[in-house]
Amino acid sequence: MNEYINLDVNNILDEHICCAIGDPKHQAGVDKKKEWIKSKFSDGHVFRKLNARGKIFIEYEPIETAWVPVIGKNYEYIYCLWVAGSFKGKGIAKELLEYAINDAKSKKMSGICTLVTKKKKPFIGDKKFFEHFGFKVVDTIDDYELLALQFDNSDTPKFSDSARRMEIDSVDFTIYYSNECPYVEYEVKELSDYANSKNIKLNFVKIDSLEKAKNAPCIINNWANFYKGKFLSNTILNANSFEKLLK
Repeated sequence: MNEYINLDVNNILDEHICCAIGDPKHQAGVDKKKEWIKSKFSDGHVFRKLNARGKIFIEYEPIETAWVPVIGKNYEYIYCLWVAGSFKGKGIAKELLEYAINDAKSKKMSGICTLVTKKKKPFIGDKKFFEHFGFKVVDTIDDYELLALQFDNSDTPKFSDSARRMEIDSVDFTIYYSNECPYVEYEVKELSDYANSKNIKLNFVKIDSLEKAKNAPCIINNWANFYKGKFLSNTILNANSFEKLLK
């Protein structure tokens, strides 16, 4: 039987958080992510992982306080469900999702929802996997879809009006990011240093509050690339990939 651990204020300092595991260069990002999780426990934030060394976890919280430009009432929002490497194909993702569904039902929630894409993109859930459990598309922006599993007849969540813009006023290359992801801290520094060395105009906008998250100008706010005012992708860039993208 698989053994799982839920992070809380008593164990979060001692437990790893799966992402960026064992990579010293991302330690600052891991620390920032842990600080963010700690600040969210009072909102009902859940981070549940397999008691093993690997990227195997689910992370979710009530939609009202979730740092995403999605609005709704009495739903849980799944930020991430990730089972990587040799742990795939063992029913772990099923167990993690079923835990979240049952947890939501025990809290008298109206449902549970998450973000997917029509075509698979990095760091975003697998649409077919969620559909297997009864999730259905309830809103769409371009390639991005909001899936929901309803428990009652209440209104389903939807993307915020700001997210539907998928554009910003600045024409400069601009990256929106937040400490929801432990990878971003290192890449922000790397890209900043690269841009400065090449005299390239590069703007960073940090999502550091619930208000900013709910009013983000696109559906992705842990890392979103904009250029000439238009949303490009949610791909986390390093110096090499940024250089190739510019070319």
